Amino acid sequence: MKSFSFLLEGDAKEMKWSWRIGSYSGIGVYVHATFLLLILFVVITHWTKGNDVAETVSGVVFTIALFACVLLHEFGHALTAQRFGIRTKDITLLPIGGVARLERMPDEPKQELWVALAGPLVNVVLAVALFLWLAISGALVPLTGLGIAEGSFMERLMVVNVALVLFNLIPAFPMDGGRILRALLATRMEYTRATSIAAVLGQGIALVFGLIGFFVNPFLIFVALFVWIGAAQESSMTQMRSALGGIPVSHAMMTRFQTLTAIDTLDRAITMVLSGFQHDFPVVVDGRVVGILMRKDLMVALAQKGQSARVAEVMQRNVRVVDSSDMLETAVRCLQEGTCRTLPVVHNGALVGMLTMENVGEFIMIQSALKGKPARFPLRTQTA
Repeated sequence: MKSFSFLLEGDAKEMKWSWRIGSYSGIGVYVHATFLLLILFVVITHWTKGNDVAETVSGVVFTIALFACVLLHEFGHALTAQRFGIRTKDITLLPIGGVARLERMPDEPKQELWVALAGPLVNVVLAVALFLWLAISGALVPLTGLGIAEGSFMERLMVVNVALVLFNLIPAFPMDGGRILRALLATRMEYTRATSIAAVLGQGIALVFGLIGFFVNPFLIFVALFVWIGAAQESSMTQMRSALGGIPVSHAMMTRFQTLTAIDTLDRAITMVLSGFQHDFPVVVDGRVVGILMRKDLMVALAQKGQSARVAEVMQRNVRVVDSSDMLETAVRCLQEGTCRTLPVVHNGALVGMLTMENVGEFIMIQSALKGKPARFPLRTQTA
């Protein structure tokens, strides 16, 4: 069971098929639809074992209690991050754990250390509290008498919290232990190097898990793949942020582009698409951006309205723009967060450029080539 506690807003889009079940401290809590599959699996497992209705209901309640502990783990991270001025947009519960979307990473290694430790510490507190309650009430039984669906409800919950602590403290991304290790290393060396060392160690642990999985438990192979991919992604994202840090948008934006007006027809948009490489077009009125026509919207509108329809009927009006003096790292985050893969760039309110993930990627490759270093952090693009 993993808590994906440090996913950034740009790295994890708001999940579809998620239902809001509440909020606390401005942080929305969602349950993904696939969570129902886990509940169904628990019911089927109990039913096939011949358990009665009461035992089956107890199994479902235990599963819900387990995920309540995961949720508290996530809030440990989120509320600690909040104390450092870092917002958490939402927390989503999945069958394999929790996803919390932090708007950014902590600026200081000590801050990241506290945020990373906060989640496991919540489970430590829960485990100690349950142990004390069981000890005082005389309800403790030998662990050999416990099973996934057998034994004392509270004692099984205590064991689950201990397991959450141990698993999340494995020193490998994306577990909390990997971030704790990176934070400790970053107090003595440059942040990118600390991330690289932590990622390599994490991938080494993944190889060990994979080898053990072949001979002991195939589930460890899944864990190994999960850790390997998480470590690689964390290293890539950190290198990307390092490469973009301190660079204004004006250095990477496209300055040669075409625009549309609100009264243009889709026929004109078709001509512009076929005559060049541009996919999305800013809609400008009196020098100001009032919308953007995306290629996917254009294709849908052509099928439904025909090429004589006006751009104003199809364009997206809720346009997010960036200033040419904004930092490129911030702009990339906006691109990853939004539904549009193109950002209009303005200066003093006037359109001066366009920014896409493609030309940001080209800018990084050029800068890396000039420094004699290959770019090893591909930028994810959004497809139309």
